[in-house]
Amino acid sequence: MDGVRRRTALAGARKAAGHTQESLAAALRVDRSTVIRWEAGDHAPLPYLRPRLARLLGQSQEQLRELVDDDSDVRPEVDGASADVEVAFDWLDRHAGWSPGTSRRKVMSRLGALDERALHDRNGRRARAGRSGVARALSNYYGDRYVQGLGTYRVRYGGRDVTTSIVTRPEWLDLACPLTPAHDRLMLVSSAPGHPTEVDDLAAKHAVRRLVEAVALDVRLTNAPIYRLLGLDVRQGVIGGAVGLAWFVDYALTMDLLEGELLDAVVRKVAPGPGSLPLRDRYLSDLGSVLDMSSRLCAGGVAALCAIARPPDRYRGAADYVLLVQERSGHVLNAAHQLAVIPKGFHQPLADYRVDAQVGATVRREMEEELFGRTDIDSTIPRHTAAAPMHPSRLSEPMRWLTGIPDALRMECIGFGLNLVSGNYEFASLVVIEDEEFWARYGGHVEANWESAGLHLYSSLDRELLTELIADECWSNEGLFALLLGLRRLAELGGKRVNLPTVE
Repeated sequence: MDGVRRRTALAGARKAAGHTQESLAAALRVDRSTVIRWEAGDHAPLPYLRPRLARLLGQSQEQLRELVDDDSDVRPEVDGASADVEVAFDWLDRHAGWSPGTSRRKVMSRLGALDERALHDRNGRRARAGRSGVARALSNYYGDRYVQGLGTYRVRYGGRDVTTSIVTRPEWLDLACPLTPAHDRLMLVSSAPGHPTEVDDLAAKHAVRRLVEAVALDVRLTNAPIYRLLGLDVRQGVIGGAVGLAWFVDYALTMDLLEGELLDAVVRKVAPGPGSLPLRDRYLSDLGSVLDMSSRLCAGGVAALCAIARPPDRYRGAADYVLLVQERSGHVLNAAHQLAVIPKGFHQPLADYRVDAQVGATVRREMEEELFGRTDIDSTIPRHTAAAPMHPSRLSEPMRWLTGIPDALRMECIGFGLNLVSGNYEFASLVVIEDEEFWARYGGHVEANWESAGLHLYSSLDRELLTELIADECWSNEGLFALLLGLRRLAELGGKRVNLPTVE
């Protein structure tokens, strides 16, 4: 059966069984995006899901196999693990000092005994830990041991105080730095991947658990290159510093494990402190280690508040900006099921390692991928063959229009901080589409990709709802950092289009 017929047959079997994509996803306890990817032929269902999927579709195991396995474009799976996870198995064997195949056996053994409901319940509890609970736990862990003028980013709005897990300095805030070559000056100093973080027995145990979750929950784990921050020069109007390269799996199986350990402690109401969080004690024990970016794997990313000008509307009212907020899907590696601004993505190269080091390059790429539907630049799909994937001739229609209209698009970096959750660096940014004709032409083209479980729209004139939004405990700390700085900057730029909460 060829790929098109197979995909049609899978969707047809679903419909014949009386299921929508949403109802099938709910019955399987996966995201709708997972079902969409099966029917698009991008992925095949994981083995542990297949018996239940067959029952829901009224198919035998053999019939289901014909529906999902006969397309060579489907990402291959070996004993329940994708080819991408195979790379992680090899990495863990090498860095944990295990013989080849050990991590695979450990993961497959745990998958065989997996209590799927317990896994989903634990992830549900993690999602309910709450942003402020995470910030308080980290404040308790690190105490008042701040160094070199750093402090936790805190704001006051509407009579309320908010504290985040982002440590920053006054000179790193309200940067109003245009993301143009004259101001956006991060430089690649070496293309040789840095030495990976050490993996001891404790880290290896947590890495195995991460891989079990990645396979069971269909989390995308692709070993693409990412930037690591080696030095920093950030001040009003300027982003400078040095970056090198690392591999994503180095980060995913070391520094990123700190988030899960912390969330589990918050859920169990463990009083955080030295000795209570062994992985944190190992990798990020004090503020000195947070600041020592060149001696550790300091990965990071960009989170941008996107504001799109809209004309007056007979139902909505006066001219405003529409502000985009996303709920992260369960298939992302970190901040799953949390609120974030959009676009949001890792700071990583596509093809030109030196030029892509600029923060603006990541913002433009993430706009194309997360808002305008460019799947060919998705770093989790390792099929990039274009020499210049962001060449003007390859841009989406909305992005081509924006770049062809003078002053239609404003992109700024508005703040920088280090996130205590995993030690990540965060470039908070603001994207403002000033020409209201864009919304009339392309508002219907704006659609989040698989990383998002849904988009929420807010008016820049709706002070009441935005005040409630800031208070939502579902925010990731880096997402709220970008939102708050973005609202402050938009209040300066927006004129009569805005009636925003005052963020002090």
